[in-house]
Amino acid sequence: MAKLYFYYSAMNAGKSTALLQSSYNYHERGMETLLFTPLLDTRYEVGRVSSRIGLQAEAIGFDEQFNFYTYTQAILASNPDIKCILLDEAQFLKKQQVEQLATIADKLGIPVLAYGLRSDFQGEPFEGSRYLLAWAETITELKTICHCGRKAIMNMRIDEQGNMVIHGNQIEIGGNDRYIAVCRKHFTAEREKAENLTKLAGAAETI
Repeated sequence: MAKLYFYYSAMNAGKSTALLQSSYNYHERGMETLLFTPLLDTRYEVGRVSSRIGLQAEAIGFDEQFNFYTYTQAILASNPDIKCILLDEAQFLKKQQVEQLATIADKLGIPVLAYGLRSDFQGEPFEGSRYLLAWAETITELKTICHCGRKAIMNMRIDEQGNMVIHGNQIEIGGNDRYIAVCRKHFTAEREKAENLTKLAGAAETI
């Protein structure tokens, strides 16, 4: 029975590398895959899944209106050799798209492997991740570490000076220049520091 899988982690845990390795494993056994990546992620070439260690593969770009079920159903009509769906940056999915992925597994009998972040730079869950955590049959954490050696579970957004950013839009595309994976202890400590600096700046403006 096909399942919906969610592989989650903090930044820089090797999610894209794991996705590409999984796709390679299918191709090595003579089976084809469909790869998806969000159009809003412009760090690398649009329409490609790219890992930090240099691995790449072509992928289908999706936005908020993209329907995964109808697209996959149409592809299967001409290519029944598709045996797995793999999706990068799954945190950017909408609720209805997670449901579409679940329907692919349930009605089309094709496993769906989604890889993404669990939470944003404020520690809030992304919409896509929230519903993947709720609806996926198999949930796996890909681990990475904080600079202190503890397990990193938070994604800290930083400015040009390396200071934590606590305000802004939930979605802001960036790499190591904008995000650092840290443990909860250091995330909380840096947030308190940033909040205190904001209060001091506000007080100074009123003087």
